[in-house]
Amino acid sequence: MSKLHLQSFEKALHTLTDMGQYRSIPVIQHQGKWIEKEGKRMLNLSSNDYLGLASNQALREAFGEQYKGRSFPAFSTSSSRLLTGAFTEHKQLETVMATIFQREACLLFNSGYHANIGILSAIADRQTLIIADKLVHASLIDGIRLSGAKFLRYRHNDYTHLMQLLTTYYAQYERIIIVTESVFSMDGDIADLPQLVALKREFPTILLYVDEAHAIGVYGENGLGMADQQACIADIDFLVGTFGKALASMGAYVICDEVVKQYLINTVRSFIFSTALPPICVAWTLFLIEQLSSFTQQRQHLYQLSKQLQSAIRLLGQDVLSQTCIVPYMIGDNLTTVKRAERLQQQGFYCLPIRPPTVPKETARIRFSLTADMTEQELNTLISCLNHQEVGI
Repeated sequence: MSKLHLQSFEKALHTLTDMGQYRSIPVIQHQGKWIEKEGKRMLNLSSNDYLGLASNQALREAFGEQYKGRSFPAFSTSSSRLLTGAFTEHKQLETVMATIFQREACLLFNSGYHANIGILSAIADRQTLIIADKLVHASLIDGIRLSGAKFLRYRHNDYTHLMQLLTTYYAQYERIIIVTESVFSMDGDIADLPQLVALKREFPTILLYVDEAHAIGVYGENGLGMADQQACIADIDFLVGTFGKALASMGAYVICDEVVKQYLINTVRSFIFSTALPPICVAWTLFLIEQLSSFTQQRQHLYQLSKQLQSAIRLLGQDVLSQTCIVPYMIGDNLTTVKRAERLQQQGFYCLPIRPPTVPKETARIRFSLTADMTEQELNTLISCLNHQEVGI
């Protein structure tokens, strides 16, 4: 590459540094809920392993026993499922997922990002209007942009504003797609899915697309997500989730009607042109999914920890929106946020500064992500450190 191009990239990196938005990939050793970075052992408060299953040795051993005496599934599909990548494990998982959600069909994807950019760009066109919550994830925004559809945003969780947009534009488009997350990954608050279902019923041309990435496994009586907890699984047209967070695996899924699944198989580029998930990973996911309803104790413990941290940060004078295990500690200024995160790391807590463009300008925060394998005592120590920071100790 020419020196001129390299200088251009270097200049961009310097700009990011000056803005407090420069990022680098950390070198980390994982030890269950603990991590080691540069020789320091810290409690991991930045993980999406919400149920603490990723390092559960008993589960690993049980999975191994299940295949004792027979071959493990293949470690690679080596192609798209539409070529030679069709393995029994994929079909088994899709069948089980459709059954437990009591819906017609499920389709697997390699990641939540693959699912969102692929599905949205396949189901929308220039005769479609997409109206998305202001704070939806970047993968949803990218999928919307790829679709070429007209795109509007409604104010975060403001359904009066959404209704105004629907009333204004309803007659101008063949199809309107409402896009939201159920649990928002930066504020930890939740969408009112029954309210969105009610709006959908008022306008027959509306489809509802819900991303449950941070909800699946954690919420609902059976761990099927916020749509389960709010009793509206059957009313959501595209129910998307991931296996790479609470379910301690990799990949993603969409729950939908059978005809929709067949349409997606034939139109979603991120599905058609990607090597399929390794069967060994799919088998592990299936192993956990079949036990999902039994993780009630983990969900209850996580709920109690979440309430405790929410209350503690509220006592620090913050307006806490979080209703989940994702609890932001709002600071605002980028550099101050980085310094406070570094201090907490020095005190033994691996937490990270979240800065624009991931979040809106002047809303930099430390995002605490709680997991079920943390103890109340560990959380109390964190809260004590936060209290000391607030009074400048």
